[in-house]
Amino acid sequence: MALSIPEFWSIPVDELLQQLQTSPDGLNNEIIKQRQKLYGSSFLKSKSHTSDWRLLLAQFKSPIILILLFAAGLSAFLQDIINTLIILAIVLISGLLGFWQERGATHAVAKLQALVKIKSRVLRNGIEQEVPVEEVLPGDIALLSAGAGIPGDCIILEAKDFYVNEATLTGETYPVDKTASVLPMDTPLGQRKNSLFMGTYCVSGKAKAVVVRIGKETEFGAVFEHLKLKAPETEFEHGIRRFGYLLSEVTLTLVIIIFAVNVYLARPVLDSFLFSLALAIGLTPQLLPAIISINLAHGAKKMADVKVIVKKLTAIENFGSMNVLCSDKTGTLTEGEVHVKAATGIDGQDNEKVALYAYLNAAYESGFVNPIDTAIRADYHFDLSGYQKLDEVPYDFIRKRLSILIANDNQRFIVTKGALREVLAVCVTAEIAAGNTVDLAEVQPKVEQQYEELSSQGLRTLGIAYRKMVGESRINKDSETAMTFLGFLILFDPPKAGINEDIQHLKHLGVNLKIITGDNQLVAASVSRQVGIENPRILTGQELHHMSDEALVKRVNEVDLFAEVDPNHKERIILALRKAGNVVGYLGDGINDGSALHAADIGISVESAVDVAKEAADIVLLEKNLDVLSQGVREGRRTFANTIKYVFMATSANFGNMFSMAGASLLLNFLPLLPKQILLTNLLTDFPEMTIATDNVDQEMIEKPRRLDIKFIRNFMITFGLVSSIFDFLTFGVLLFFLKATPAQFRTGWFLESVISATLIVLVVRTQKPFFKSRPGKYLVITTLLVIGATLALPFTPLGELLGFTRVSLEFFLFMGLIVVLYFIMAEWIKALFYRRIRLGPK
Repeated sequence: MALSIPEFWSIPVDELLQQLQTSPDGLNNEIIKQRQKLYGSSFLKSKSHTSDWRLLLAQFKSPIILILLFAAGLSAFLQDIINTLIILAIVLISGLLGFWQERGATHAVAKLQALVKIKSRVLRNGIEQEVPVEEVLPGDIALLSAGAGIPGDCIILEAKDFYVNEATLTGETYPVDKTASVLPMDTPLGQRKNSLFMGTYCVSGKAKAVVVRIGKETEFGAVFEHLKLKAPETEFEHGIRRFGYLLSEVTLTLVIIIFAVNVYLARPVLDSFLFSLALAIGLTPQLLPAIISINLAHGAKKMADVKVIVKKLTAIENFGSMNVLCSDKTGTLTEGEVHVKAATGIDGQDNEKVALYAYLNAAYESGFVNPIDTAIRADYHFDLSGYQKLDEVPYDFIRKRLSILIANDNQRFIVTKGALREVLAVCVTAEIAAGNTVDLAEVQPKVEQQYEELSSQGLRTLGIAYRKMVGESRINKDSETAMTFLGFLILFDPPKAGINEDIQHLKHLGVNLKIITGDNQLVAASVSRQVGIENPRILTGQELHHMSDEALVKRVNEVDLFAEVDPNHKERIILALRKAGNVVGYLGDGINDGSALHAADIGISVESAVDVAKEAADIVLLEKNLDVLSQGVREGRRTFANTIKYVFMATSANFGNMFSMAGASLLLNFLPLLPKQILLTNLLTDFPEMTIATDNVDQEMIEKPRRLDIKFIRNFMITFGLVSSIFDFLTFGVLLFFLKATPAQFRTGWFLESVISATLIVLVVRTQKPFFKSRPGKYLVITTLLVIGATLALPFTPLGELLGFTRVSLEFFLFMGLIVVLYFIMAEWIKALFYRRIRLGPK
C-alpha cells in the first residue's frame, strides 16, 4: 500500500523521515526495490507509453468501423455467412496493418525520447546518483540546484539562498524564497515556504529535500488528473481536424441520399445499407491517423540522424512550417565559451584588485553554473587561503547582480559583480587609485564612455563594486547600497566558425532569425554585424516596456535584434510574433527560457540545457548549432510534404470513384460494385499510400515554409475528383455499350480500372512537377506494381470468384488499359493548369 502522509508540511523533519522509512543519507536498497514495485503505476504517463492492446483496439474504435462491424453482425443474423466473413476479414486486415505501422512508430519514438530523459540527483545509501525523474521514489533525498526541476512534492531539509518558480501551480511569476521549517496544518499552498512541488523548478541557490509524494499523488498530479491536461492543438492538428469535418459533411450527405434512393428503387435494404456504408468507407481516409503517426515517426527517426531529437511528434509539422526563429546569441551565434579579456580600473589599465575581487565573487558563488564565473575561475588563479565566505545574495534576473560577503583577517567586505548599469545604480563612490575614492558622479561620464567603446567592439563588460562591512555575518539584497565602484571585467565570446553560412542556410529555407538577448544593444549589434546581419534593426527592452501589445504586434516583424530584454519580455515577443501571423520557433537553454519555450509554436532546446528548458521544449538538439537546426527544418518539411501527399491521394481518385459509384447506382438497375468489392478496392489502394513516409520529396517543397490550407485541399479534391469521375463514366459507357458487359463483368471491369487508376494517380498527385521529373521512393514503386499485379490476377483466382468477380476477355483489359492511360495523361495536364493558377504555400 502506498504511503499516505497528509499535511506533511506540518510534521517535524525527524518524524517525517521516520514515517517515510528513510534518513538524510537516502533510501537503502531493500526499501528501493519494494517501492519500485509499489509505485510503478503512479507516474504521470505520456501518450508514448500506450500499451499494444490499447493501440490494437484503437484501430477499431472509429464510428465507421463500428457501424461496419454492426453490418457484419446483421449479415450473420440474416445467414449471409460469405459476406460476413469477407467484411470481417477486410476490417481485420486494415486494422492489423494500422496497428503494425503505429506500433513500430510508437516504439521507435519512445527510444528516441529516451535520449533526452530528464534526470534528478538523489542520495541513495549515502551515495549521490542520477536517476530518471520518473523513477524518483518517496523517501528519496533530492539534491537541488538552479535549473533543476522538482521531481515530487518535498520537504526541505537544508536550503541556502534557495528560490523556486511556482508559476505553474500558483500563477506567481516571481521566485519564492524557500527555507527549512515546520508550518501549521492549515497553511495555504502558496505560503508553504518549507515545501517544494512537482512541476516547479529552482531559480537559484541549493537545497536538500526529502521526497514525500510522487506522480499522481502530488499537487501537480491532482491538477493533471482532474483536467486531463492536454497540449495545445498545433496549427497542423487544427487543419487536419477541419479537413475531417469537410469529409464528414460530404460523406454523410452522400450516404444518406444514396441509401434513401436505393430503398426507394425497391432494392434490398441490407444491400443498400452495406453499399452506402462501403461508399462512406471509400470516401473516408480512415488510415489518415495511422499515416500521420507513421510519417511523424519516420520523420523523428530521420531527424535523430541529424542530431535533432523530437519530444512531441506533432511539433515536426510546425517545425517545417516555421518561418521565424528566435534565439539568444550566446552559444548559438557565438562559441558559448566566455573568456576574460581584461580586468581594468576606471583609468582603463589592468588592475590586480579588480581581478582579485572578481575571482573572489566567482569562486564563492554557489547558485547556478554559468559560463562567466566558469571563465573567471579558469582564467585567474589567486590564493584564497586567507579568505572565508560568510554569506551570499544569489544572482537574479531582476537585480542582475551577485553579491558575496567575505572575511579576510579582521576585515569583512561585500563584493558585488553584475551588469554595469545595475552595479553603478548601487554605488555612490568610485576608486580611482588604491584606497583613493571620489564621488561616482565625477567619473561616471568617463565610465559610461569606456563602457560604450568596449561594447561597440562586441565585448561584454561587467561592473565590480565593494563595500566594507562591520560585524555583519549575513547579507541580503538591501545590503547592496552605498558601494564603491572598483572597475570593469571585460569578457569576449567569439562568433562560431561558419555561423554566417548557417544563417544564410536558414534564410534560404525561408526562416528569419531574430536575436533576443539581455546584452546591451552595442554588444549585440556588434556581434550581429560579425555574423552577417548588416545594419540590424534594434528594439531595446526599455522601449519594449513602454510599448503596448498592439503596437508591438505591428512593429515586431521589422525588428532583427531585441537587446537589453528581461526574461519576461521574451514571452511577449514570441506571442507578438505569433499574432503577427508567423509560425515561431524559440531556441533556449536557460533557467529563464521556460515561459518563452511554452509560448512558441516550436520550443527548441539543447541536450546540455537546464532541466526546465529541456522539459518545456518540443525538440531537443544534441548540438547547439544552427546548421543542425537547418537540417532538422528540412526533415520537418519532408515529413509535412509526405503527410500532405496522403491527403491529396485520399481526396482525388477516392472521391471521384465514390462519387461516380454513387451516381452509377442511381442509373443502373444493379449495384455497380458489391459492398465487399468496394471495401477491397479501398484496401488495395491504401497499400501504396502506406509507404508514403519513405517517399522522395521535391526540393521545391523544402525550400520554404508550408502550412496546411483547407481551401486549397478542397479545390484539389473537387478538381481531381471531377477528372476521375469523367473517366469513370467513360468506363461505364464502354462497359455497357461497347463491351455489353453483364453485371459481373461490369463489376470486374470497373474494379480493374478503378484500382489501377487510383494506384497510378498516386504518381501524379505526389508532385507538382511532371511525374517523370520527380523520382518516387522505391517502396512506393514496389507496392504500386504489386497492387497492379494482384488486381490483374484477382479475377482469375478462386478468391476473385468468391468476391463476385468473373473472368473477362483480353478486349476488356485493352479497353480498361486505354482508359487508364488517357486518365493519367489528362490528370498530368490538369495538374499543370491547377498549379499554374493556384500557388501552394502560406496564405
